[in-house]
Amino acid sequence: MKDSSFDPGQPDGTNQSLGLGLPDGGTPELGTTYEIPARCGRAVRVKKGQVLTVSNPAGYQVCDFWIFNANDIEEYSSMEHLHTSLLSIFPKAGDGVASNLRRSLMTITEDTSPGIHDTVIANCDHARYKQLGLTEYHENCADNLRQSLIAIGLRAPAIPAPFNLWMNVPVGSDGGLSFQPPVAKPGDYMSFKADMDVIAVMSACPQDVTPVNGEGTSPAGLTFRVDG
Repeated sequence: MKDSSFDPGQPDGTNQSLGLGLPDGGTPELGTTYEIPARCGRAVRVKKGQVLTVSNPAGYQVCDFWIFNANDIEEYSSMEHLHTSLLSIFPKAGDGVASNLRRSLMTITEDTSPGIHDTVIANCDHARYKQLGLTEYHENCADNLRQSLIAIGLRAPAIPAPFNLWMNVPVGSDGGLSFQPPVAKPGDYMSFKADMDVIAVMSACPQDVTPVNGEGTSPAGLTFRVDG
């Protein structure tokens, strides 16, 4: 039986993300570089034709990435639909990020990394850390998404599967998966051109139980900018 109390827009816990909202509902100053602190998330509005660049100063840090139609937040990036549109689980420069309505929200225009990203694994959340044996609340990407939208006056309509930038989850010939450290190098970045007015949400993934953010490292921050 469905739990009628579940609210996709309500965080299980909070962190600094709630105070990181950009003014005017997430509107950036073009050409300005903004920081996403380690373990936190931020949302930004990107108008049609503008380019969002997400950078990985540490190299080993994963970014959980979502895109919403700015004029209808019920339309959002969908990895299931992306797989169908690309017939691939590995997006690359020139590929559009498909929505749940099968439209391209943003197109990847540049990727300086080796191109190893993940579109299969769900974002971490409170339940995931409990499965991993943690008894106390752990910051997570689902809550970073929720808080990032709340910070600009919106509520998440759902928790879509993320586009996990720089996350390394090899798929074996038998279909098996494994969590491996990223292969990106410090300073790698990805750029996305908006195909319509969108809201992009980025989470500097707090995962520190599995090696998705490197081995012998701690979750690090990310940066982004929007250019016209």
